[in-house]
Amino acid sequence: MNRPPTLRLPAIDTSPPPKPSALRSRGRSGSIVKVEEIGDRTVEESLDRSAYVNINADWVNAKGAWLIHVVLILFGKITIDTIPGMTQQISWTCVNLLYLALSYLMFHWVTGIPFGNDLHSGAYDDLTLWEQIDEGAQYTPAKKWLLIVPITLFLASTHYTNYDPWLFAINFSALVFVLIPKLPQLHRQRVRFMAEETASGVSTPITPSFPSSGTSTPPQEYPVPIDITAAHFR
Repeated sequence: MNRPPTLRLPAIDTSPPPKPSALRSRGRSGSIVKVEEIGDRTVEESLDRSAYVNINADWVNAKGAWLIHVVLILFGKITIDTIPGMTQQISWTCVNLLYLALSYLMFHWVTGIPFGNDLHSGAYDDLTLWEQIDEGAQYTPAKKWLLIVPITLFLASTHYTNYDPWLFAINFSALVFVLIPKLPQLHRQRVRFMAEETASGVSTPITPSFPSSGTSTPPQEYPVPIDITAAHFR
């Protein structure tokens, strides 16, 4: 004897309904320090970067590019020594701080290409000069040299300042501030201070309000339809 088919009812979800997005717990709307990663946004940007030679960063591998750092340091040292009453401790400290400040401004602060940017269609707008050197490759000869120069200058300034603790702290702090952006772990990383963001990470645009013209639009009147039936012809 065949049994009648069993009727199965669908399972009923007894869990409470989700809270609206407005009632959910929101994250922090802002943070003191925020790290953002800058990467290749589109394939077209990678193609634009490889289309032409980046003359903004290619000069670091040219002849005499390494020697110019030594020449500028010696020129700055001689110029500062001409100031009356200048001591060797203050002179070496000023040379070290000036070189590190210019190095940070040039290699780690300014982004994009100041000239010839139309050749790459703005593909380097988000990258610093350090990130543009050798197409972002790490531990290349040029980048090793740019690491050796500030460290050597720091050691020289420490020696000629007679290891003064206060001057050592100033020179060492400036050196660390310049060496940190050169680390491979911070490649294409941006540290933002006092970053503001909403819960979704994107700020909500505000709909602009326009002033009223003072007159209201009159309602549109439609003609009454005429019912033409056979009764009219009786």
